[in-house]
Amino acid sequence: MTPEDLDNLHAALIARPGFEMVPRDALEPMKQKGLAHDHVIIRNTGALLRVPRQSQFALAARENLDYQLAGFARCAAGGHAPRPHGACPPSEALPMGAVIVDYIEGRPARLPADLPALAECLASVHNLPVPDPEHRPPLANHANPVAGALNFIEEQAVFLEEGCEDRDARRMIEEEVEWARLFVGESFGKPQPVTLVATDTHPGNYVVRDDGRAFIVDLEKALYGAPAIDLAHCTLYTSTTWDVDSGVEIAPADVADFYRHYLASVPAALAQQLQPWLMPLRRMTWLRSTTWSAKWRVESRKQRVEAKHSAAATEDWSAENRDAALVAHVEARTRDYLTAATVERIRAEWRDPGGLAAMLPG
Repeated sequence: MTPEDLDNLHAALIARPGFEMVPRDALEPMKQKGLAHDHVIIRNTGALLRVPRQSQFALAARENLDYQLAGFARCAAGGHAPRPHGACPPSEALPMGAVIVDYIEGRPARLPADLPALAECLASVHNLPVPDPEHRPPLANHANPVAGALNFIEEQAVFLEEGCEDRDARRMIEEEVEWARLFVGESFGKPQPVTLVATDTHPGNYVVRDDGRAFIVDLEKALYGAPAIDLAHCTLYTSTTWDVDSGVEIAPADVADFYRHYLASVPAALAQQLQPWLMPLRRMTWLRSTTWSAKWRVESRKQRVEAKHSAAATEDWSAENRDAALVAHVEARTRDYLTAATVERIRAEWRDPGGLAAMLPG
């Protein structure tokens, strides 16, 4: 962030109750790790500013802030997520506004050693009471998470032709998309558990405190949906290698241990309901991430037409105004995810007789 950005952010912050006396030099920008937000520590307050660069749900600026506040508040009830402390509203100087949440002091997750802590963190969210549908807004309600996942996959798969240069990889991904269509049809009407879910659960979105407790700190996309998708997104190759600081490939045996630890951390009834969905939704989550990679590679090449950070914000994957090292990292990761060797290795989880599917219950 530029000094002018921090000046604008400080002016908005001191207008908020409880933060009136915060000095300008208390604002400490964190290293940029993600595409959607800047993060600024408010020293000596125990709080953090999340400054959106865009809304990944294509929400207008004020709606995006309200959505995030609700996501943090609901997930924090489980004891493994930051509590929200209000928001700085959108303005000409701060077009997307900012959300104020707890600053969780700790370190990045270390894999695979921290997988049990991550499993317990996710269980704390999934164990929370689920309100009746009319009380779930403003969070999205995916009453049919499988069909919802397919919608994302279909919308993103149109970018495969341009975004995936490896023809063998593209062929295999398209085969998986066809499997997903068939699976959605076969699973129609079958009961499946719906809980509060964090959605963006890759390992880079956790902070582990000194006491070993893991906190999930990015809840922009919390909603009511399939917990099996959270579990998959936490441990898939496309997730565990994504983060700049904690990227690593995890052995299938460690992934299986993660699932077992999680299932022992939730009520027996939920664990039993989840088991038949674990592998199919892992497969669909990988497809969602992989087709997103194709979309990112196409969209990030385009020049923005609208002025940056308009109040009616939509997705913006342009490389302008982003940390060059981060953009290079995302470029390298998405290129890897769309190669035949990587796709074939991931598919081995369910195609290899000794793969991960054989190790999971259900």
